[in-house]
Order: sequence, then structure tokens, then C-alpha cells
Amino acid sequence: MAIVESKGLILFAKNHKEKDKLVKIFTESAGKQIFYVRGAHRKNNPLQPAIMPFTEATYIGQFSEQGLSFLHAAKHIHPFRHLQEDIFLAGYATYLLNLADAAIEDRVYDPHLYQFLKEALHFIDEGKDAEIITNIFEVQVLQRFGVQFEWQHCAICGETHGKFDFSSKYSGVLCERHWSLDERRYHADPKAIHFLRLFHQIDYQKIDTIQVSTETKQVIRTVLDELYEEFVGIHLKSKSFIDQMKSWQQIVKRDEQ
Repeated sequence: MAIVESKGLILFAKNHKEKDKLVKIFTESAGKQIFYVRGAHRKNNPLQPAIMPFTEATYIGQFSEQGLSFLHAAKHIHPFRHLQEDIFLAGYATYLLNLADAAIEDRVYDPHLYQFLKEALHFIDEGKDAEIITNIFEVQVLQRFGVQFEWQHCAICGETHGKFDFSSKYSGVLCERHWSLDERRYHADPKAIHFLRLFHQIDYQKIDTIQVSTETKQVIRTVLDELYEEFVGIHLKSKSFIDQMKSWQQIVKRDEQ
């Protein structure tokens, strides 16, 4: 088996036997791979910094098409320091990593998703709004789950301006004039639909231009949860964790005042 190298992002690691680890890495060139790392718990193992959570590096090893791959070395190691040190940022980052892991099968070549995930982690690590970055990622990764919606214009008449709601029946948004066509539409806050339509096509680089109130963030969260429950159906522990973080953050803020 040839030795190859690829940029990669650590998805997760778990202990294997007494001194070894199994490390799942989203590689840019070969998709998600599970690597066997011998002696990972030894203090002098040079791979330790490269297999820490929230780390990006160039990984060198044997990339297998079946079974386990083997990691031999790493270079250009870049830890996301703020993600490693802040439990709240780590919560959002873990959810994004888990969502990317669930969105495609192992060994599927998907450099676009790799880059999209990498950018999200970088921006959260740099202090950008983690909640909004997470929402953008959630909306745009839906297509990896085989879900395609019409966000840009009314599914009936093509209208692009005004108030909209989401319709499962029509697989997209409906303008106010056509809400009556679907009594079971989401009845969502129009502000939430406005931002989801924006998030569907926006780049992370434009996040500083987005101003979203706490109340609007909550209605966006509600609609996204409904969409994922209806069309994706996955229940990630990391998602439950960031939901619980809301109450923790309020406690921390009160203690700081």
C-alpha cells in the first residue's frame, strides 16, 4: 500500500486497546478515513498534537480503500486554539464536524464540503458569530442529505420579494399571496425565512454584514429544527448539547454581571 499525504480535519478520536487510538479524519483528497494510530498515548509520540480535537494538518500514511488506514506522520499542524479552549465554541464546532460526518459516506471524495467545513471552523475560531455560521452550514449542507429546496423565489409564481413561508408540499418557499395553497405550511416567522433564504447562498466572508437579534436567532433555530426533523431525521448528541448550552450561557452572563 503506497504512502500518501493529504490535508485533513480531525473528526473524532477514540481509545483502542491500551496505548492506541482510532482517529477519524476528513481528508481533502480521500474523504473520511479511520486511521489506526499505534502508541498514541505515549508522551513522546510526535503524532499527539496532530490528532487532538479541532486540529487541521497534512497527514501522511497508508490510505486504505477498505478497512483501517494507518497514520505515520503529520506536518503543517494547525490547532484551532479557541475551539480547544472554549466549551461553547467547541460545542458548535463539534456539531459541525458531526454533521459533516453524517452528510456523506466514508471515502467519498468531496473537497467542496471539506473546504466549507474548514472555513466554518476557521471563522468560529476567529471569533465570528458561531450560531450564524452554524445556521449557514446547516442550510447549505442539506443537499448532501439529498434534500433540495427552492429558497430563492416562490415555488408557485416566482416572486422574490415580500414575506415568505416554507411549504413541504411545494418543497420550497411560498410568497404571501400563495400561503392559502398549503394549510400545513410551517407558519414560520417571516424573519426566519428571510434569513434562511439568505443563508442558502451567502459566503462566510459576508457574515459581518449580517445583524440578527437574539429573538430572530431563536425563530431561525426553530425552523431549522423542523426542517431537519422532517427531511433529515438525524439526532446528534452534539446538537442536543448546543441546545442545552443556551441555558448555561445565560447563567454565565448573570454570574459575570
